[in-house]
Amino acid sequence: MRIDKDMKKTDSRHFPDTFRITVPQLETLVATALGSGGTWADLYFEYSTYSDLTLRDGEVTSGGFHTDYGAGIRVLNGEKTGYAYAETTGMQDLTEAAKAASAIASSRRRTPPVNVRILENHSLYPMARPWRQADMADFIPFLKMLEQKIRSRDSRVHKVIARLAATQSDIMMFNSSGELACDTRPCGSIVASVIFTQGGRTESKSVSRSFRRGTEMVTERLAEEMAAEAVSGIDARFEARRPKGGQMPVVMGAGASGILLHEAMGHAFEADFNRKGQSIFSGRIGEKICDAGISIVDDGTIPGNRGACNFDDEGVPGQKTWMVKDGILNSYLHDRISAAWAGVPPTGNGRRESFRFNPIPRMRATYMENGTASADDIIASVRKGIYVDEFSNGQVRIGEGDFTFFVKSGRLIENGRLTAPVKDINIIGNGPRALADIAAVGNDLKIDDGTWTCGKEQNVPVSCGIPTVLVKNLTVGGE
Repeated sequence: MRIDKDMKKTDSRHFPDTFRITVPQLETLVATALGSGGTWADLYFEYSTYSDLTLRDGEVTSGGFHTDYGAGIRVLNGEKTGYAYAETTGMQDLTEAAKAASAIASSRRRTPPVNVRILENHSLYPMARPWRQADMADFIPFLKMLEQKIRSRDSRVHKVIARLAATQSDIMMFNSSGELACDTRPCGSIVASVIFTQGGRTESKSVSRSFRRGTEMVTERLAEEMAAEAVSGIDARFEARRPKGGQMPVVMGAGASGILLHEAMGHAFEADFNRKGQSIFSGRIGEKICDAGISIVDDGTIPGNRGACNFDDEGVPGQKTWMVKDGILNSYLHDRISAAWAGVPPTGNGRRESFRFNPIPRMRATYMENGTASADDIIASVRKGIYVDEFSNGQVRIGEGDFTFFVKSGRLIENGRLTAPVKDINIIGNGPRALADIAAVGNDLKIDDGTWTCGKEQNVPVSCGIPTVLVKNLTVGGE
């Protein structure tokens, strides 16, 4: 779509006003960035507000508010990347940043000017009331209510820490293809950390919810849901013992155990690792890597989800990408650099922590699609093994695919039944081998809505999920 130079015919006036810049100035900055040559240039403007509130045992102990504002400028020339940023959006500072990025990625090539067009926004973030219209003090009663609901459910609750954090970001992106993308991204997160005591022993549990929604996500129903989850399974945690280890089948419960899928397999599908030959899956597009009943997705299109993206941080529209489809390695997760290298369209996975960082391939919401088995039938098929529903502290070697995860919550499986609760064990395996060893996939897919954050060089919000899955052979580190 062609637009006039001052953007008066668009509904995006808010964004150039926020960043005190006009379309002609955007075009000038791109031209400056390409002044020393280069094949591509893009601009990333950001205005983010962050607020948080913490209650410990019903008393406010901390709260804060801060803003982040600035712009990053990137120039690409083959394998060379020039990047610079400014913590203002004044033309003098941005021009200097554009010149710095240009000098790093200099070449003899000149890129011709293009017509400006606005990219359509998908509106994946429902927001009835923006976080910027709220005072964090308004949420003190909610956090107190959350604590009271937790305490009322279990007399062993010793301490409750309840925290609410909210961000809202205005993002404007422009590039040398003339594409202009504007996005307002909300994200609200609530965490309750609970310490229980019994007979001189302590156990802890944390529950969280995070959505790309406005303040309307904060409801009594959500407090009830989180309180019920906070006390669920605490009897088992006090009873849990460390079992004998060894090679055995492992059943991963639906939902939060999808973090193993994210860490042990998802990262190996990110295209920068594959472009550089660092992933165990490098060069294997089109190969059969697991059973035909398995499909693994990275999805940026789930409305309100923590990993949802109207646009990624390169201005590519959010989309749903099948990394594995019916057992075949179908696609890597691409940013613009890796997509150009592979000769395929970008998949909307170019993400960055803020305007201070280059975008790189990152996941969004990663999950395995439903199979046909019931969870009960999967468990009944195991004579002796382990059922796991919550992992933490995973370590993965991308090149080899080896992983280790600590189990926070699980049970023994004996003769097809869940029996004694277990703790203090590790699950050890290899990503490609574990994929190949999946013997059954449940029909109970659950996307976990916790406060997942992925820390590959930069921190970005993500989510994960999985149906109940049986891996027929993993190493369990126990006694």
